[in-house]
Amino acid sequence: MEMKSLYLWIALSPLIGAVIAGLFGKMVGRSGAHWVTIIGVAVSCLLSLYVFKAIVIDGADGFNGTVYTWLVSEGIHFEVGFLIDKLSVMMMVVVTFVSLMVHIYTVGYMRDDPGYQRFFSYISLFTFSMLILVMSNNFMQLFFGWEAVGLVSYLLIGFWYTRESAIYANLKAFLVNRVGDFGFLLGIAGVLMYFGTLDYATVFANVDKVDGKTMTILGSTPWSVLTVICILLFIGAMGKSAQVPLHVWLPDSMEGPTPISALIHAATMVTAGIFMVARMSPLFEMSETALSVVMVIGAITALFMGFLGLIQNDIKRVIAYSTLSQLGYMTVALGASAYAAGIFHLMTHAFFKALLFLGAGSVIIAMHHVQDIRQMGGLRKYMPITWITFLIGSLALIGTPGFAGFYSKDSIIEAVQLSTLPGHQFAYFAVLAGVLVTALYSFRLYFLVFHGKERMDEHTRAHLHETPWVVTLPLILLAIPSVFIGAYYVGSMAFGNFFGDAIFVLPQHNVLGELAREFHGAWPMAIHAFSTAPFWLALSGVVIAYYLYMVNTALPAKIQARVQFLYTLLDNKYYFDRFNEIFFAGGSRGIGRLLWQTGDAKLIDGMIINGTARTVGWVSGVVRRVQTGYLYHYAFAMILGLMFLLATYVLGWI
Repeated sequence: MEMKSLYLWIALSPLIGAVIAGLFGKMVGRSGAHWVTIIGVAVSCLLSLYVFKAIVIDGADGFNGTVYTWLVSEGIHFEVGFLIDKLSVMMMVVVTFVSLMVHIYTVGYMRDDPGYQRFFSYISLFTFSMLILVMSNNFMQLFFGWEAVGLVSYLLIGFWYTRESAIYANLKAFLVNRVGDFGFLLGIAGVLMYFGTLDYATVFANVDKVDGKTMTILGSTPWSVLTVICILLFIGAMGKSAQVPLHVWLPDSMEGPTPISALIHAATMVTAGIFMVARMSPLFEMSETALSVVMVIGAITALFMGFLGLIQNDIKRVIAYSTLSQLGYMTVALGASAYAAGIFHLMTHAFFKALLFLGAGSVIIAMHHVQDIRQMGGLRKYMPITWITFLIGSLALIGTPGFAGFYSKDSIIEAVQLSTLPGHQFAYFAVLAGVLVTALYSFRLYFLVFHGKERMDEHTRAHLHETPWVVTLPLILLAIPSVFIGAYYVGSMAFGNFFGDAIFVLPQHNVLGELAREFHGAWPMAIHAFSTAPFWLALSGVVIAYYLYMVNTALPAKIQARVQFLYTLLDNKYYFDRFNEIFFAGGSRGIGRLLWQTGDAKLIDGMIINGTARTVGWVSGVVRRVQTGYLYHYAFAMILGLMFLLATYVLGWI
């Protein structure tokens, strides 16, 4: 098979399944809908693995070419094309594998839902959209995939559209992402304006020609063109990858079914911004200002979103805030020019975070859709497979030496420590403190759900049992890479030349290159970790969580009473929602009312529409009096008119 055709099949297989399940769902039935979409994603996954083997393992050449030219306008080509290199093929494998696990899991989770076929259509379409995004070789196609994942996330978050909370959540996600996408679109416009093309390779090859150019935005202060473009592109990433202050939509996305929570938070959408910044590394490397902005925003997100996870009681929301925090770690890595470490953490996080979300879904099924962790406890003996896989995911998340998350997270922490960019000191403090916070909220969740006193009602306890194999099999398959994939790839991906030319780093920013000189293998790195601050901070978080929620269970309430102000601040999510409601949503409604009252009601309706009607009425009233019906009146008027015309002719007026 020609490689171009193979790449098309990778992208289009999930789309074909989505179309069949969506348009012909009643015809193919429930089993037909899940089989056609699972087969479509499985084909995409297998072909992605084949391409991964060819390019990464066998060293075959990548691909950068046009598949279809959509439009040519004044020499600018708008094309559909693929850029298949080590960065994109790694993303393709992660997206399709996690998506395949979610598809299989959905068969059990959504078994009794009336929207079964519709849900499979949506998640398969989600996979297609993300593949188009990561495989693109130009900004137009990138933007198409970017908007497509946003649209499908809107449909999936509001999947249960009879719930007001779901409608509110998907509208919130849609609007917040529009804010980010406005900046993203301006950034793409800046690329087109100064580079004259939307093709990645051409843009990256001409960075030196644009470097040093300035523009004026407000006033006469010059701004670096590349700085402005990079910050605008990053605003788009802040929306998709939920960075402060455009993070507010992500926790509310939990209103969608659990499988889509796993798909959005682990392998698609939220990782799109991280991937995009890494792909644009030749641009970002030319602006230390943009890199510092990225690093500081990521550091704020990593630490302060982790704090919010400490007080959540909904099992899915705890994991959602964990996702926010981990996305902050990835963003910090990008800002420190440790792009490879950020993408490495993206990969490991995709596996263990999908595992945690699907594990949470397994608990929710067993608990008859109770999601409050205060009504759980002691589930270990009822759900052994979910318990052990959830423990593996939690250990990977907190960076336990030997687990996948350890290698990627510690690589980021060490890279930030070596950075010299402005803001790196704060970023290092944030990611280091975040280790303690992550361990604390992760094992608070773990202990309250699987250990200690059983707090569920008798009816629920009587029916507790392990979930079916379609639910537990994906947990097992995701647990395996959550343990081993970090050790296998840390040498090549974080400290080696795994990504090749796909990622560009200036020599003065190459912090991972400095770390590589001290890297002696995966196991020496794991052994050395026992003497480092991140390990002891993580261990302290686990010990504190065990003491607070297993030993002295009355202490958390006492602490809360002592720091009620702080608890209220966290419970209100730093008042971001209140601020947006008052100033943005409220302000928009106020402007709308003002425009309606002055513009629509008074100007348009009052003066233009009603005023025109009144004027016509008045004129017609005057004219109506002229129309008397007497012939001699009309003859007299004709004589007057004729005399006026003769006078104007004689006097020379015409």
